[in-house]
Amino acid sequence: MRVRVPVLFVVLVVAAIAAAASAPDAGFVAGLWPIGLAVGLLLLAPRRLAPVLLLAVLVIATASVGCVAQPFDVALGYGVGVTLEVALATLVLAGGPRGGSGGGALRTDADLRRWFTACFGAAGVGAVAMTLTAWMAGAGSPVTTGIGVGLAHLASLLILTPFFLRPPEHGSIARGGERTVQWVAVVVAVPLLFLPAAAPGLIFAMIPLLAWGALRISPYASMAQLLGVVTCAVGFAWAGRGPFPPDPEVFGVPSQLEGALIHGFAIACAVIVVPLMLRVGEYLAAAREADAERFLVSNIVDSATGVAIIVTDEIGRIVRFNPGAERLLGYRAEEVLGEFTPFLHTDDAVADKAGELGVRADYVDVVLGMVDLADGSLFRFRRKDGVERIHNTTITGLVDRRGRATGYLSTSEDVTDAVVVEEALRAALAAEQEAVEKLREVDVVKDAFVSTVSHELRTPITSILGYLEVLSDGSLGDLGPRQVDALARVTSNSHRLLSLIDDLLTLSRVAEHGVQVAHTVFDLRLAVREGCAVVVPTLSHPRRLTLETTAPDQPMLVRGDREMVERVLVNLLSNAVKFTPDGGLIRVELAVEEPEVVLRVSDNGIGIPEEEQAELFTRFFRSSLSQGRAIPGSGLGLSITRSIVERHGGSINVHSEVGRGTVVEVRLPDAHGNVQDSTTVDPGDRVDRPAGDSSNR
Repeated sequence: MRVRVPVLFVVLVVAAIAAAASAPDAGFVAGLWPIGLAVGLLLLAPRRLAPVLLLAVLVIATASVGCVAQPFDVALGYGVGVTLEVALATLVLAGGPRGGSGGGALRTDADLRRWFTACFGAAGVGAVAMTLTAWMAGAGSPVTTGIGVGLAHLASLLILTPFFLRPPEHGSIARGGERTVQWVAVVVAVPLLFLPAAAPGLIFAMIPLLAWGALRISPYASMAQLLGVVTCAVGFAWAGRGPFPPDPEVFGVPSQLEGALIHGFAIACAVIVVPLMLRVGEYLAAAREADAERFLVSNIVDSATGVAIIVTDEIGRIVRFNPGAERLLGYRAEEVLGEFTPFLHTDDAVADKAGELGVRADYVDVVLGMVDLADGSLFRFRRKDGVERIHNTTITGLVDRRGRATGYLSTSEDVTDAVVVEEALRAALAAEQEAVEKLREVDVVKDAFVSTVSHELRTPITSILGYLEVLSDGSLGDLGPRQVDALARVTSNSHRLLSLIDDLLTLSRVAEHGVQVAHTVFDLRLAVREGCAVVVPTLSHPRRLTLETTAPDQPMLVRGDREMVERVLVNLLSNAVKFTPDGGLIRVELAVEEPEVVLRVSDNGIGIPEEEQAELFTRFFRSSLSQGRAIPGSGLGLSITRSIVERHGGSINVHSEVGRGTVVEVRLPDAHGNVQDSTTVDPGDRVDRPAGDSSNR
């Protein structure tokens, strides 16, 4: 950068003096002044040097015009105009005040518009400035002077500024032989077209040759040809040769417009060559991007070995058959390219798919129907070996940028194994559901059998208990000690059997109809008292257990079936009695924890293993400890208890540790403040003992 700027500055000075020396004596135009070099100088230089360089341009322009015997005011006006032009063109081409050094690009349509704006705008400023200068100096025609300066500066800007911008990066499209022919044609055409003075129209035959170079050779070579041709034309004219005579009266042109013809020629060449050069660059860039995209798509398609990708043209001929399709269908790409796709499916597969889609059993209709589907669908493909495989297939219509159909893309994946497994699972699930239904039927029959047997057993057991009672009271004669003991054992086992029958009947009712809850509000304390009364006789004989009850003074209203809730307490207390050793303690606690009332039954018995607690509410479940100690029981009590509690809108939880005891907590909704006028209230009776009282039984 530091080397190029000084060199370019020297070239600018020399070119400015030469341009001023070639100006006509009768006018105020300093020839083809190198304003384009001045713009290039500012584009290449660091932005901080711009003020200094603009001042240098002012001095050079003023001095170069003044040294050819022009008045100082004319030279100064010309210098000011040139400086304004350079500043404006540099500002536009550099991309605004914040643009960096080195100029902008000249590659896209936007760059081309900016370049034209800079060149024509700057030339217009120069034309206006020179018009005002000529008018204020009072010499010559201001309008023709301004036009002459504007054309000269526009030609200079159009020809020179592209060298200081970043042109397209493409190289020469033409091969060596074509480039040689093109250069020879330009070199030969220059003297043939510019030396004859009698045929000025022939010079425009040079434009096709320059356009050829813009389309086929590299950008810098094309711009060099343009500069060379214009330089030769100016040189021939300065030497008095060619179609641009030094005497303006030949064509009746004022002296101020002596260079207008050659400047117009240079402008015409530039506005043709530079846009063509850019268009070729954009085309090549787009072609490179398209090639890169095609390469990427090709790699993606070829790497998808697990997916069959088939591309057809608009009439269904295969134009692409990826390696995945080769692997899944067994054909090589060269075997199927150009073939129509129906051979990949059997008639039965097409008919089945048509029935699924609701279209005619025609291959084209099936394909069009699948194009309309948002998701893929199953379609049977026939491999080369004749085996049919099920593919999950998606068909997409391909269109170009104008919306015209160009073909179809089919992507499919072999899902035969997955479909077979899914059908097997579906069949297994159906069989399982059938088995579950049969088990449910068996369960219903079992429950009915249990209910029937229980009803049939209850009557004879009740009769046996009656006769046992008659025997016990001596109505049928006196009994000895051994007979009394045997009678007590029979009575005890009969009561156990009757209790089991009651549990079975209750369980049967729950299974068939659920727990029927009466809409009655009662005092839970009364239900607890009655339940405790049922269990109290078993505490002292044959056991030695202590029962403590704790309840608040205020009523604890609960909505539901009082007898059922009493049964809950009896079941919980019975379990506590069975699993608590002699001398143990059982507690019954009542508490209000709004919006619920809480019933806790705790003991310090043998407890329940933690891993078995989740099974406590399962029917017929008995813990390993109860089985190991041969503690009698049916395993139905807690199952029935939970059904009753949940039917009342409550919940039940068990907390237990082996060797330390068990706590069962029942929570029921509190009915305080929710008693309707139509609700039956069971006033009951308060718990006899005050809160905190305990009794030993």
